[in-house]
Amino acid sequence: MPDISARQWLNKVPQITVLFWIIKMMSTTVGETAADFLNADLHFGLTVTTALMGVLFAVALFFQMRARRYIPSLYWITIVFVSVFGTLITDNLSDHLAVPLAASTALFSVALTATFAIWYAQEKTLSIQSIGNFKRELFYWVAILFTFALGTAAGDWVAEGLNLGYANSALLFGGLIAAVAVFRYVFKADTVACFWIAYVLTRPFGASCGDLLSQPASNGGLGLGAIETSMVFLAMIIGMVIYLSVAPKRLEQQA
Repeated sequence: MPDISARQWLNKVPQITVLFWIIKMMSTTVGETAADFLNADLHFGLTVTTALMGVLFAVALFFQMRARRYIPSLYWITIVFVSVFGTLITDNLSDHLAVPLAASTALFSVALTATFAIWYAQEKTLSIQSIGNFKRELFYWVAILFTFALGTAAGDWVAEGLNLGYANSALLFGGLIAAVAVFRYVFKADTVACFWIAYVLTRPFGASCGDLLSQPASNGGLGLGAIETSMVFLAMIIGMVIYLSVAPKRLEQQA
């Protein structure tokens, strides 16, 4: 047990478990519904909402980068804020600059690929199990930001641009995630590649689920509302993060 704990403290990101993927998916849902709530329901407008969430993300990232070890609450707060901010970047391109969703998808695909290329050229690894220095963590968060922006653009393009609808989009992206899992565990595909592909796909999957729950029936949703959906998923995230914060301490006490 002491050896495992030591390896965990050296890494600034969590271990990849089922709970990791559940919280990540829920954070993407919160990112989608919270952006809609602030922008439309509270009438902040897209510009003010983007500026506010940009500041909150920057503050959270500052403390995350300063931390010397993985702190569940700090890490997942940063993920929630980057989820909202990444969503808003795509929304700004679409609403303010009239950039087509297909073009945004291509743009962020290129940006993410370039980030991975530079990251690998300098660090010789893209594994998130080795985020133990400032440069690697910086590359990690740049990549995370682009995955959320890309996932937003791709998800909206499929659901709205291609008129597939929220339910069908959720089934499509959920099926792709399942296919990645099959390639990883059955065909033994590369772990790092499968991780990043799944990470990108969970964004449109979570967003499609969030839109399906929150959007009115006239738009193809279930009409639960943005604030209700956001609060339910946020409460679940908080509960799981509290568990992740407490569980290691209990294990150490039992060792």
